[in-house]
Amino acid sequence: MSAEEAIPTPTDLVTATIPAATPTATPVPQTAVDRPKADPPVRVPPPKLSQYTYAFPVKGCKVTYESRLLVLPKTTIWAGKGCSFVSPVSGVVYETNAQNRWTPSTDRGPDREGRFVTVVGDDGVRYLGGHLDSITPGIKPGVRVGAGQVLGQVGNSGNARSTASNLYFAISWKADSSLWWVRRGMVEPWDYLDAWLKGNPTLSPRGEMQAVMNRTGAAPRCVTLCASKPVPTRKPTKRPPKPVPQITLDPIGPPP
Repeated sequence: MSAEEAIPTPTDLVTATIPAATPTATPVPQTAVDRPKADPPVRVPPPKLSQYTYAFPVKGCKVTYESRLLVLPKTTIWAGKGCSFVSPVSGVVYETNAQNRWTPSTDRGPDREGRFVTVVGDDGVRYLGGHLDSITPGIKPGVRVGAGQVLGQVGNSGNARSTASNLYFAISWKADSSLWWVRRGMVEPWDYLDAWLKGNPTLSPRGEMQAVMNRTGAAPRCVTLCASKPVPTRKPTKRPPKPVPQITLDPIGPPP
C-alpha cells in the first residue's frame, strides 16, 4: 500500500459544532381591543321619479298578488275580507257600483267586477278596485280623495263569489262607462305595485298609460272575454184548449 493510499487518521476528519436549540419564547397574551361602534347606515331616499306620490291599494293587511300577465292586463291582490281598499293617488272618484249584479247564468261583462270604485288620479290615470264587499259611505262620483284614503272593503263580489276575498286592481284611462273593457285594465300594474309596496312611491304609470292609449286609441274595441252568455228565451206557454161542450143524445129518442 502506497503512502497516498494510507487510511486517514482521526485527526484528518472534519468536525462541526451543532448549536444548542433555542428555547421557545413564551407567548405574550394579547390585550382585547375594543372596536369603535359603526354609525348607523344612512337611509338614502329613493329617487323621485314623478311629481305624484302613490299608495299601495290595500292597507293594513298581508297581501299577495300575481306579477305576470294571465288573461287581462290587471292583477288580483289577495287579502283578507274587510281589508281596506285605498285610493292609489290623490284624485276624484269617477264611478261607483254598490250593487252586485253579476250572475253566472248571464256573465255580463260590465258586472264581472261586482261592487267597485274607480278614481281618476291627478296624474290622469284611472284606477279600478273591484270585487269589493262594500263601499265606504260618502264615496260617490265627483268626491275628491287623497292618496291612501279608504274607498271600500275587500270582498269577493262579482264573478269572484266562489273564490277567496281579493281586490281586482286595474289601470286604464278615463273613458265612457259603456266601454267597460277599458275600465277592467289596459296597463300591466305589477311594476308599479312593487314600487309602491317596497319603497318608491313616486313611480308613475302615467307615461305607460299614455303610450298604450296612443297605440290602441282612446276607445278601442273589446277583443278578450267580451261576450255575455245568451239570455235563455222562454217558450210561450201553451194554454190548454177550451173544453168543447159535450152534447148527450137520448138513445131512446123523444117520447111518443
